[in-house]
Amino acid sequence: MPHHCYLNGVVSPVETTNIHITDLGLLRGYGLFDYFRTYNGRPFQWDLYWERFERSAKLMRLPNPILKDDAYKVVLSLIEQCGLADCGIRFVLTGGYSEDSMKMSKPNLLIISEDIHPVKPQEYETGIKVISHEYVRDYPDLKSTDYKHLMILQADIKEVGASDVLFHKRGYISELSRSNVFLVKNNVLITPNRKILRGITRKVVLDLAKDHFKIEERNVELKELLEADEVFTTSSTKKVLPITQIDNKMIADGKVGKATKFLLDLINEKVRNW
Repeated sequence: MPHHCYLNGVVSPVETTNIHITDLGLLRGYGLFDYFRTYNGRPFQWDLYWERFERSAKLMRLPNPILKDDAYKVVLSLIEQCGLADCGIRFVLTGGYSEDSMKMSKPNLLIISEDIHPVKPQEYETGIKVISHEYVRDYPDLKSTDYKHLMILQADIKEVGASDVLFHKRGYISELSRSNVFLVKNNVLITPNRKILRGITRKVVLDLAKDHFKIEERNVELKELLEADEVFTTSSTKKVLPITQIDNKMIADGKVGKATKFLLDLINEKVRNW
């Protein structure tokens, strides 16, 4: 069955849903989004994702045109209509149509069901390679639709056989392009706490880890990351994904570490019973 999109109260197939060319999301990049997925047909951590969506809207001064309960009904309807065992759900909120390409009148809200594009299973066994790049997002606390930095770097990432890019600034790391980053050193779990989007999967992992590891949320130097025992990244689709190489530097022995595997097992158990 085709995926569907809710646009300002009307649900239609994705292929026939259209946005006018005067939308400020297109003309000025004035828009935000959020994304989550289902497990066993149920939205994963709905309350947390909704809170983040509302927070992003407030930070961007975009009025949210839908109430939480109404949005949840739309989400359940889209899940049912897609006919898949599990799917992704994307919220997009833009500045809406503008006659002069500047003034906002009424925002446009899209809620879209999507296929999930999961990590390749072998990457959990081998880990991934990422490149490093000096940059920090200007509004890291919100999920803006502005991903131009990643789009510009895609050719560089592909050229060296990497999977993603790690952002750092003045010697301190922040996050990957679409996910958070953790390191393990001497059985201490460490993750940046500034200039980042506080991911929902990041929070889930921290909650799962608190009974098993000492945890430090703080500034993290790039040098620390390169000298870590283990490094991994977290996101809705990646869960706990090992990083075994940064640029030309192998992390420890270049193999997936025990702590990473342990935390992946914990989150897999959690979503299995969701």
